Amino acid sequence: MTLKLRSVGASDRGLIRSGNQDAHHAGSWLVAVADGMGGMAAGDLASTIAIEAVGPLDLETPEDALVAALQSGIDLATRRIRQAVDEDSDRRGMGTTLTALLFARTGSCLALAHIGDSRAYLFREGVLKQITRDDTFVQMLVEQGVITADQASSHPRRAVVTQALQGDEVSPTYATMVPWAGDRWLLCSDGLSNVVRPDTLAEVLAGHPDRTECAGTLIDLALRAGGPDNVTVVVADVVDEA
Repeated sequence: MTLKLRSVGASDRGLIRSGNQDAHHAGSWLVAVADGMGGMAAGDLASTIAIEAVGPLDLETPEDALVAALQSGIDLATRRIRQAVDEDSDRRGMGTTLTALLFARTGSCLALAHIGDSRAYLFREGVLKQITRDDTFVQMLVEQGVITADQASSHPRRAVVTQALQGDEVSPTYATMVPWAGDRWLLCSDGLSNVVRPDTLAEVLAGHPDRTECAGTLIDLALRAGGPDNVTVVVADVVDEA
């Protein structure tokens, strides 16, 4: 059995924002989503820098080098964002989330890197699981038992991230997993996860085997829910091409 990754990405500025500060990559070995912050021009630049820094990782990588490769990509993004801020003081405070998944050349392993509140979900055998943990103020309150997960979804400070790529030293989360044939991954910005419930995400992932159609349906659902933010999705399937 030879497992491969097949992916499709889609993005929309939403119905409220004047521009799109999200960026994404949907490749054969790498998928990633970045959600910029810090003002229109700066947020757009930060997310673009992050995706351009990790984009070259979209190639065959040994499984024992996956995490190191993602670390090098994030280090490069950090340096480039710091340089961009140094070049223009108006960019101070700009940053971006980054959630990236890198598939090993053998198909036997994958690695995930995450910082911020974009998310990675795994849909496996009919069950949807959020793999990433939001680096947000409200997630911290949930874990402390101060508020519930439902309350977090409407909390006035739900957009406050506690970590992002901003040119400073950060501590992204890294993890490795064993892929299964039939796995479906969803990477998305909070423009989707903030307005579409997990059970609805699961229904769409289960009901639309065509990746392009699935991604388009998810975007449409976010727009129907008001489209208050930019919305970006990457749908990636683990397939057996033996």
